[in-house]
Amino acid sequence: MNYVLKASALALTLGLATTASPARADFWSDAGAKYKGVTLHGVTESTPPSNYIKNVLAPEFEKKTGIKVEIETTSWDQMYDKAIKDMEAKTGIYDMVYIEQDIIYSYLARDFLVDITKTLKDQPDLKAPTYDDSNFTSFADYFKDANGDLFGTPMEAFLKTYLYRKDLFDDPKIKEAFKKETGKDLKPATTHAEYTEIAEFFTKYGKDNGMELWGTTAQAHTGHPASWYEFFESIVPTFGVYNWGIDAKNNYAATVEHGGTMNGDKAKAALKYWLHLRDIAPPESTQSTWTETATTFAAGRVAQGLIYGENAAWIASDPAQSKVVGQVGFALPPLEPGVLDDAKAGKGYIGYYDGGAFGVPVTSKNKEASLLFLEFIGQNEVQPEWAIAAPRITNKATFDDPKVKEMDTKLGGFYTMLKDEGKLFAGAPPYPFHAQVREATAPIFYDILTGKIGADEGLDQMAAKAEEELTSLGYRK
Repeated sequence: MNYVLKASALALTLGLATTASPARADFWSDAGAKYKGVTLHGVTESTPPSNYIKNVLAPEFEKKTGIKVEIETTSWDQMYDKAIKDMEAKTGIYDMVYIEQDIIYSYLARDFLVDITKTLKDQPDLKAPTYDDSNFTSFADYFKDANGDLFGTPMEAFLKTYLYRKDLFDDPKIKEAFKKETGKDLKPATTHAEYTEIAEFFTKYGKDNGMELWGTTAQAHTGHPASWYEFFESIVPTFGVYNWGIDAKNNYAATVEHGGTMNGDKAKAALKYWLHLRDIAPPESTQSTWTETATTFAAGRVAQGLIYGENAAWIASDPAQSKVVGQVGFALPPLEPGVLDDAKAGKGYIGYYDGGAFGVPVTSKNKEASLLFLEFIGQNEVQPEWAIAAPRITNKATFDDPKVKEMDTKLGGFYTMLKDEGKLFAGAPPYPFHAQVREATAPIFYDILTGKIGADEGLDQMAAKAEEELTSLGYRK
């Protein structure tokens, strides 16, 4: 546990011990009495928010209820594999599973999860007076069914934003060199052309000056879904290609031939742009997932990059993990003309609103006790310290907490961006076939990354493969 997490844990423990009202204490002890001695098992990806649950909230919940919570934190692929195999086999190993925003629709289609809204309505004795799902931000809407019932308690929510090194962008010598080379003032990019120019400059500047410095990150692993996600969730939307280029209202068309945009001109331009950035990024980029791009930025090896918000705060504030503390600026991703207008009009989005929730599998043997825990982590009261320890906000009230506001200032307005600009970003499209289409097209995408096929030809093949998969699944008629 890093020093921020330790401090947060202590602050939360002391705060809860001194401010909890008798009514709240009575509810948790009374509600937990019948489940005292039960051990709940959960599985989640090892992220800062998940580790906070494991190290801080789970022990606090046990003190109040007598219900022990064991949280298994592992890699993203292992987490997904373990959870879905447990639910498919109905073995009931896990009482709680991490639900990534982009997979929820598949889980709902397969009736994997307990309906939280309905259960708490049917069993009012389980409803904590300090829990109200109306306290959640709009991100919670991604975990609801068509009836508006909630199937997961949001536990992390963040944007994938444009990070840049303020110390480099403000350095007089570097600014002068950039001006001399480009004829422009050095400032955070707002277009892809500007971003490319800045990236090329810093990669050349690093080489010319014998520095371990490159112009951009690239989440371009040649055999991991992280690269597929970077392209479809973070890059193509900034070019005006939404929902992976699949038109659900047009018989789930993906190819241009049938009315889709997966292999359209904008998508092909986006891929060539991104491949060029990959080529001038640090050498580790071809093996980088969402984790490695963050560590690359934190090591001071790049001037700018698109980084998941779950990592942004520790990069900007934790000297135990980051060499660029106090030097990080935040901005919206670079965009093509018209994309921002689309986002403001609700016709598109500029990037990925990522995050996840904890849900209870219908196969859990301890559903009621698990729902108590989900209510516990969903309270307004536990959110501020959690938001400071890990850069996530799921409850509206958290934005106004004095401690969070103070941290927001230290981070250069990171939480303010989440609050004010979050509406411009979007989660993954509501596709029950999410994993199937990703898995069907990913091998072709990896072939593009390794140079086995060209960008244009590869996207043509991916779009055709997506339609083939959608046809076999019964979506395309």
